[in-house]
Amino acid sequence: MQRTTHRPRLLTRPGVVALAAAVALTAGACAKSEDDASKDTQSPAAAGAEQKVVTPKPGSKTCAIDAYGAEKLDLKNATVGFSQSEKEANPFRIAETQSIKDEAKKRGVKLLMANAQSQFSKQISDVQDLLAKGADLLVIAPLNSDGWDPVLQAAAAKKVPIVTIDRKINATACKDYVSFIASDFVEQGRRAADQMIEATGGKGEVAILLGSAGNNVTTERTKGFKERIAEKAPELKVVFEQTGDFAREKGQQVTEQLIQSKPGIKGIYAENDEMGLGAVAALKGAGKKAGDVKIVTVDGTRNAVQGIVDGWISGVIESNPRFGPLAFQTLDTFTKGEEVPQDVIIQDSAYDADNAKTEIAKAY
Repeated sequence: MQRTTHRPRLLTRPGVVALAAAVALTAGACAKSEDDASKDTQSPAAAGAEQKVVTPKPGSKTCAIDAYGAEKLDLKNATVGFSQSEKEANPFRIAETQSIKDEAKKRGVKLLMANAQSQFSKQISDVQDLLAKGADLLVIAPLNSDGWDPVLQAAAAKKVPIVTIDRKINATACKDYVSFIASDFVEQGRRAADQMIEATGGKGEVAILLGSAGNNVTTERTKGFKERIAEKAPELKVVFEQTGDFAREKGQQVTEQLIQSKPGIKGIYAENDEMGLGAVAALKGAGKKAGDVKIVTVDGTRNAVQGIVDGWISGVIESNPRFGPLAFQTLDTFTKGEEVPQDVIIQDSAYDADNAKTEIAKAY
């Protein structure tokens, strides 16, 4: 499937191209599934599982250290603070955190870490604490998109550059933060819609298990899905939308309600794998058979890809969580005084019945 994006692509300049090339050659981090969350060991990610940057395109905005108002430094001698938004009971967050830790260790960089445990007020105080402990640079995985003014002001006062990953902060690039590194979430929604149209034949009633409110991931994955359905399959009707908060248990609960209120539902679009796996559990509990209700999800966890192999899930759009190499390479390039993109867009793959069994090793 040809991948398109409506976000500005990366500017073709020496520093930007070097950044993309360096990341493309860097192996991704280790990951483990939710079922293995209590174990201390990690399995190496498969070759080809690392993040890759979308091909640069002239005209995109960049950021340089002089424009940002920070000072050059050697990343090897710096202290990096990482703020994780959610408790690590989700394979995406497990893989994301492990990737940051692995890359810091690989580069010999001192890393300070904090986990907000899905509490936004705690994440704000976490980042303020990282600054107080001497973080020279910050990598933030935001819980919400709004409400970051206290952190941005504190970081600006200390001239501490910020890179955000996965979710966007509603602020000004190259003023409040350096770069935002993530997938194209609108495009993920479109690609999920394409898989749903193929699975259902483009007709019938479908439901959306929405992600958490208050962040751009949920908004954009929903937007892309609905746009593509309206464009390509007007006979496919979205008749149910309810948040599952990106959680498996909540996804199961919402799907149980869905089965009662909409017994003829033909498909479920879950905006992450954990909610999709919760939907599978609900369908099994209701006595449904694999394939009775078509499920399409976003993330690319091993359990979800196995769900395709087992016939319960029709398709999975990848959202690669292995941000470590790309985040640290962005910081390294920036602190040397070279330009970096304000938006770094990742190129995601997808899983379906044709490749799930052979590509499952790339899942996390």
